[in-house]
Order: sequence, then C-alpha cells, then structure tokens
Amino acid sequence: MKELDPLVLFAVFQEMLGPQLWLLILLAAAGIIGFAALLVRERRLYSRRLVASELFGLLGGVLALVLMAQFSVSGFSDAGGPIDWLLIGLVYGIGLVGSTILVYAALGWLGWPRTADGRR
Repeated sequence: MKELDPLVLFAVFQEMLGPQLWLLILLAAAGIIGFAALLVRERRLYSRRLVASELFGLLGGVLALVLMAQFSVSGFSDAGGPIDWLLIGLVYGIGLVGSTILVYAALGWLGWPRTADGRR
C-alpha cells in the first residue's frame, strides 16, 4: 500500500469500533457545531468556562485511552516502538481536545458561569 486512502482508513476504524464509530462521529460533530455557534453568539471565550472545560479535558484524554485499550487487541504493555507511543499520545491528545471543546460548548449553552447578580 503506497497511498493513504481515506476510505481504507475509515473502513479500518469501522472494523475496530463497530457501531460506536457513528456515535463518536455524531458526538464530535455536535461538539464542533455547538462550539462554533456559541462563539458566534458570544463573540469571545470565557476564561472560567475554558479552565473548567480544560480540567474535564484531562479526564477526556484518559477516557480516550481507556476506549482505545478496550477496542484494540493489544494493551499498553504491548507498545514497543516509538510509533506506538506516538499513537498513544495522539489518542490522548485527541481525547483531551475533543472533550474540552464538547464540555466548553455544553457549559456555554447551559449558561455557566453566572455572576452573583445572575448575569453572565
């Protein structure tokens, strides 16, 4: 295989994840659309909400690693070469960024944080 075909990559992910692939795709699309719509509505990022969502992002990265270990045949002890560790770091990073965006959008649409007088 000399070329990287996106359809082959998609088929591999579909074989690995099964129906959960579609759930992850819908979740990612909802997070990105919700985040973009929130940025258009508010026209800025709120630092308290961003810091809180980054803390949840750390847990999202760990959850991504757990999902990777659950769906793959091998475990973390089987990682031998540098590309294996790079892939593990990439999975953690994608989980961290994705969950940060998703939580920021969810908190924004739920109206958090509010000040003491009820304003945002």
